Amino acid sequence: MTIQPSPPTPNASDASANEPQMVSPVVALGWLHTAKFLTTAPQLHFLPPLDVPEIAFVGRSNAGKSTCINTLTQQKQLAFASKKPGRTQHINLFSLGKQGVTDAVLADLPGYGYAAVPKQDKIRWQQVMANYLVTRENLKAIVLMCDPRHGLTELDQVLLEVVRPRVEEGLKFLVVLTKADKLTRAEQSKALSIMQLQAGGGEVRLFSATKRQGIEEVATLLWQWAHPAPPQEGEAGQ
Repeated sequence: MTIQPSPPTPNASDASANEPQMVSPVVALGWLHTAKFLTTAPQLHFLPPLDVPEIAFVGRSNAGKSTCINTLTQQKQLAFASKKPGRTQHINLFSLGKQGVTDAVLADLPGYGYAAVPKQDKIRWQQVMANYLVTRENLKAIVLMCDPRHGLTELDQVLLEVVRPRVEEGLKFLVVLTKADKLTRAEQSKALSIMQLQAGGGEVRLFSATKRQGIEEVATLLWQWAHPAPPQEGEAGQ
């Protein structure tokens, strides 16, 4: 299965290959609002091969991943939040793009680390996720959900180690500190500083669906990652 990328945005060739294309939060949010269910897969070999940028959302169960996706796309039930956290064990893909042309895909990966899930299921899904994050060819960015009240868990740390080589090769990485409204302003500042040290060069943003905090920042960042500026003439062969 192949999805053709959309035509380049006007004046894109004027941008430097080393700088992100600029876009207004309104455009970025409008783009995310186009998200539509594409497919679901219980294993990697069921995922369609795609040639458009893919952005994966990962995180511990109860970290607010589904809420974040639904808030960013302005859709109440795009990402399914199970009443039994950790029981949703499929990779769900959502297409993005205006005027019916898909130019990127969001991947919602199963939550991990929930105690009620049998150990063998935990191990199996940890392996599936690791394989996906290491081998998915069109994966361009990873968004890790983290509840700042608890910080990075052991499994979060393992995930960071798994993706570190790809991040060093240019894979984009963002830690979203969800439920930021549960913290005071001072606690938010402290959590942000700590995570910036732990994120290994990745971006970090505070986020609250309740207070509408960080939504525009995250949306803009995702749009920029999915629409990288093409190299200027003479740079392609360097």
